[in-house]
Amino acid sequence: MSDDNSKIDVLMVGTGEYTTGYVGGTAADSDKGAGVVALTMFDLRRRNKVSRVGMCGVNGKKFPGIRAHMQANIGDVYAGMDLTCDTFPDDTTTDPFAYESAVETYKKGNVAVIFTPDDTHFDIAMKCVKHGMHVMVTKPIVQTLEHHQALAKAARENNVLVAVEVHKRLDPFYADARDRARADLGNFQYIYAYMSQPKHQLDTFKAWAGKSSDISYYLNSHHIDWSEWVLAGMARPVRVTGTASTGVAKKKEGIVENCEDSITLTVQWENLDDKSLGCAVYTSSWVAPKSDVHSQQRFFYMGSKGEINVDQAHRGCTVAQDGKPFGNVNPLFMKYTPTNGVFSGQHCYGVKSFENFIDACRAINMGEAKVDDYNDGSLATVHTTLQGTAILEAGRMSLDADGQPMDIFYDEAGLEPVGIKPHNF
Repeated sequence: MSDDNSKIDVLMVGTGEYTTGYVGGTAADSDKGAGVVALTMFDLRRRNKVSRVGMCGVNGKKFPGIRAHMQANIGDVYAGMDLTCDTFPDDTTTDPFAYESAVETYKKGNVAVIFTPDDTHFDIAMKCVKHGMHVMVTKPIVQTLEHHQALAKAARENNVLVAVEVHKRLDPFYADARDRARADLGNFQYIYAYMSQPKHQLDTFKAWAGKSSDISYYLNSHHIDWSEWVLAGMARPVRVTGTASTGVAKKKEGIVENCEDSITLTVQWENLDDKSLGCAVYTSSWVAPKSDVHSQQRFFYMGSKGEINVDQAHRGCTVAQDGKPFGNVNPLFMKYTPTNGVFSGQHCYGVKSFENFIDACRAINMGEAKVDDYNDGSLATVHTTLQGTAILEAGRMSLDADGQPMDIFYDEAGLEPVGIKPHNF
């Protein structure tokens, strides 16, 4: 770590679309062509919150292309950006365990940001936690309740902050809807949530799509987390049923035969005060056509005293430009266009999600805050997100059991899930 405790050293694990914007040897064909994580970390260094920056992948042979991509999309676009970045493994090596040696070059109190395939999150996060690093993991934080419990235990034993990167919590529309739901709309009754990405994204994810993870873990996790955040202390998920659509993804080159196109999880929630029931329907898809947005994102929420509709994909801002398709854009997420030559997206929730975590880690390192201070909902910590993992795992279990419902069981306090079992009719 830097001698100045107000700055923090960061290791980014994962070199793909969300980290660098570099996919298949070129800029990603999405709304994140310049990446998010690396751009944010370089900007945080420019603003004296971050010191050393490192990046770890599996195939070191990609790094020359990544460096050229970041220079063209960050260094040549924004003034004052220092792109110095230690990379692991070296440029001639392929090593799926390069993160182990990379972590050893960091110190306690440093930060790891993990954006890798879902099935790798647990092992990488545990390595970082046991090394004394604070850790932010993309959603889903892990794939099973057992792994989530183990990671939470390790985080507490090592006194480090571990959180899930779920930036929708910082979307002002979603944050306002959450507060309204908790304050004014009464007990939970119903939510329908939909999130999709175009089918060409399967080319980006073909290494793991339908093999080690699915579209529900990847996209349903957003609205499931939002529900858990909204209903914390008010309701709990008790039963999950999974259904799927098929037929499109498997025709894509490199995609396995059993890869689902769309997944719907129907979740029964129980209101804690009177044991009344609510129903949630979460649907996600990665076989949508290209349209005016990269990702359709919307939900309808109903409580016993009112309802809310939010369409995240359409914010009333459209752009038409020669040589590019018409688009509905969302500058609340990321603002890539510079202001007077300088990156000016600091107010965007895609950036704030990371900056808030970095600020929290800096405060902990300087003795200004404690790890448990962030279990108040201000961050999606490993200790406050177990219900979301239980829903996702139960959904996968239901799909693998031909749609049999799965029941979620709880500790004596009734808030922390401890197990999942098939429902007996």
